Amino acid sequence: MRFEPRPMKPGTTRVRRIRLVGTVCAIAASAALVTGCGDSDSETSASSASGAAQSAKDAPTPSESPSGGASLTQDQQERKALLTTTKVTYDKAAATAVKKVDGGMLTDLDLDGVDDDDDSDDASASASASASASASPSGSSAGPRWNADVAEKNGTVHKVSIDAVSGEVISSAPDKDQDADDKRETADWLSRSKQTAEQAAKTATDKKKGTVTSVSLDDNDSGGLVWNVDVVTDDWNKTDFDIDAVKGKVTREHVDRD
Repeated sequence: MRFEPRPMKPGTTRVRRIRLVGTVCAIAASAALVTGCGDSDSETSASSASGAAQSAKDAPTPSESPSGGASLTQDQQERKALLTTTKVTYDKAAATAVKKVDGGMLTDLDLDGVDDDDDSDDASASASASASASASPSGSSAGPRWNADVAEKNGTVHKVSIDAVSGEVISSAPDKDQDADDKRETADWLSRSKQTAEQAAKTATDKKKGTVTSVSLDDNDSGGLVWNVDVVTDDWNKTDFDIDAVKGKVTREHVDRD
């Protein structure tokens, strides 16, 4: 018995070809889709990076401090705080102090709290006093003050305290700690000095513009008589001057930048 090969159904080969072609097309489409997504992600990342860079470029830079970018030292801050609340200048305080002593001459005038030689606790107290004065513009004994020494011709010194906000006299009395030798020395200084405190202050401020915070008569290491004058400038540094009390010339100038 002879078997004849089974005849193929019409259209079978064509169907298989169509399926194969469809499969290939599907793979190609998937690849194209993946590629398209990759390009989209790349573009998004690039766009984000560009935007971040632009934002960083456009971001405002930190502003500089009023002192030109450099922060103030503690001493500068204390000087600024105190002088901002002080309303009475040294010359007005000097005039007020001298009026309290008949025939008296000013030998010392200091704005309390400016670079005092006291310890840190006293410095903090001065800063607190400045804050109190700021809160009470009318002034009080707790606010900034001028401390003056006014000497009679015989050398007797009177201590006068003046409110640096209102200009009123807080207290005035002879110096209880002064002995006979102190009086003789002070009387000698008064007879030798040819320059007044006001003249010495003017000599200092002519040399460097600023606010006078201290004027005091003293002798130097060589026995000469000088006026020590402190001037605080606009940068809140303090310059110390020694001015010859006879000739009126500047003999020393030192800037305290602490």
